[in-house]
Amino acid sequence: MTTSHLPATLPRPATRRSATTLRQQATTTSRTPFFLSPPKYLKQTKSLQTHKPTDQKTFKWVVRLRSIAQEESPPQSTTFDAQQLVDFLYEDLPHLFDDQGIDRTAYDGRVIFRDPITKHDSISGYLFNISMLRKLFAPDFQLHWAKQTGPYEITTRWTMVMRFLLLPWKPELVFTGISVMGINPETKKFCRHVDYWDSIQNNDYFSEEGLMDVITQLWFYKTPDLETPKYQILKRTANYEIRNYDPFIVVETNADKLSGSSGFNAVAGYIFGKNSAAEKIQMTTPVFTQAFDPEISKVSIQIVLPSEKDMNSLPAPNQEEISLRKVEGGTAAVVKFSGKPTEDIVWDKEKALRSALIRDGLKPKDGCLLARYNDPGQTWSFTPSHNTHF
Repeated sequence: MTTSHLPATLPRPATRRSATTLRQQATTTSRTPFFLSPPKYLKQTKSLQTHKPTDQKTFKWVVRLRSIAQEESPPQSTTFDAQQLVDFLYEDLPHLFDDQGIDRTAYDGRVIFRDPITKHDSISGYLFNISMLRKLFAPDFQLHWAKQTGPYEITTRWTMVMRFLLLPWKPELVFTGISVMGINPETKKFCRHVDYWDSIQNNDYFSEEGLMDVITQLWFYKTPDLETPKYQILKRTANYEIRNYDPFIVVETNADKLSGSSGFNAVAGYIFGKNSAAEKIQMTTPVFTQAFDPEISKVSIQIVLPSEKDMNSLPAPNQEEISLRKVEGGTAAVVKFSGKPTEDIVWDKEKALRSALIRDGLKPKDGCLLARYNDPGQTWSFTPSHNTHF
């Protein structure tokens, strides 16, 4: 797994408002006509005000007509509170796949929904799609940000992690992208929802590229059922993932090369009880080997320690060449691959990942890190059990 530390700022409005006002507003329908030019009765009234009326009854009738017309036809508002709708989405979208669900009163009866492989043209179809995904995939929807991007348009960025429950190995599918939400100017309700995936080029319906993206993620893929550092996928492209890692602690020692296993027995011995307290510590994944510069002048091999441990509670190593270190986490670019991770293969993956990041306008730092989810001494793997990180 190759990692590159990148900024992971998720912009968020400074203020929050309640969605209650929005729901009340959304239930009110205006009947006001919109005049492109001043109506005739206003012109007549202006003329009567500059000339002495000769017919008092006619004057009273015109004034009365003007009064009634004003009462029945107040000026129509052509603006809406976009920030109120943005705040509403921050409150509502996290419930997309839970028991509460989204607030359907915020949507028009005819909602146009499109993603690369699905389309619906009604609120019932829109809600059916949400229900189907919930039953088959148990999605975890993560909203990163929402903001106004047009006069009647709001865009959101999200990550959705799903597991296909009908297959025995329950494969994980990950999609990231943006949703463009259109707003009906008359009702101030959402009338359009179009998804764009980061992992494909052709996002039009029906996209064969999108279908293949789904199918390839159903491939058998399994890592050991052990604890691993926690991270959130911010973006998944065709070539790499951008992840944001939580802090974690490693026990490490010097290694000879990225693909090697030199030093593994020493760090493994620490968690098996060769420490100051003779304490056995639960095994985790992955095993990291890290190069800190392009010249590979320094390489370390690391085992991640359980998340419930902290630097104060861990026993000291028995050997001087072994140390404990807290990794502060942060943003990393990652590519997955399988097979035997020879030194040439690892560095080829590193170069390809670095080139893809630079091509997309990102700036990876020096060095890289290989994550192996199987025994470093294992010679072959048929599943994607290695990650290269920047």
